[in-house]
Amino acid sequence: MNNQTFYSGKVVWITGASSGIGEALARRLGGWNTKLILSSNEPDELQRVKASLPLNADQVLVIPLDLGDPVSLTHAAATALGAFGRIDILINNGGISQRSLVMETSMETIRKIMEIDFFSGVILTKSVLPGMVARSEGYIVSVSSITGKFGFPLRSAYSAAKHAMVGFYESLGTEYYDQGIRTTLVFPGRVRTNISLGALGPDGKPQGVMDKGQESGITPERCALDILNGVRKNKSEVLSGGKELTMVYIKRFFPSLAFRLNRKIRRT
Repeated sequence: MNNQTFYSGKVVWITGASSGIGEALARRLGGWNTKLILSSNEPDELQRVKASLPLNADQVLVIPLDLGDPVSLTHAAATALGAFGRIDILINNGGISQRSLVMETSMETIRKIMEIDFFSGVILTKSVLPGMVARSEGYIVSVSSITGKFGFPLRSAYSAAKHAMVGFYESLGTEYYDQGIRTTLVFPGRVRTNISLGALGPDGKPQGVMDKGQESGITPERCALDILNGVRKNKSEVLSGGKELTMVYIKRFFPSLAFRLNRKIRRT
């Protein structure tokens, strides 16, 4: 079965759909006769993405939301479920990163990152899961990070949130596998998106700087295709990136070496 056949007719909800990987996912899925729900906290950008898709207006719904506001998420989930009668695939892609040392990072910032990167996806997942279980079919896709595989300097809260995602969605996948629910965890490496621009610095505000590593990363389009291929093939994990993915395997087989390599990272 190819991607066109697999995704055709499916209702897909994407968070973080106004740019980067989320926008690339929407564009790819838009060519496969899907029904899309696009969400982020940038309504104008969501409308731009919607207008760029080769789908009829009634096949794409824009639902702005704030991943840091549980009330916003509850309302968004109700709207999404009512729009097309079901959600076949939920892609928890939206999130925020960090660039600050542990002692520089306030508890307010740590809680904000956990709320956006971890708890928001849990809320949306719990909202759509009952309907999926009732139909005995559904896909929960969650975009973690290679820092969800190992800790990394200046990203303590971000890495913690991404590790938490792994524990939650792996557990969910085992609990509901026999009821037709499939989970895919995505671990991107360096992807050319704006995530480092919006990363929270020591003052809790976006740093507004593009990381050098990010600039040399793979395209969002390549990452999106890796994700969608992985979901179709029922992969529990998808790694997407360049040579930096080697660290995942170093961590797995040589954890002490991985720790020493990460210690050598300096703030730039």
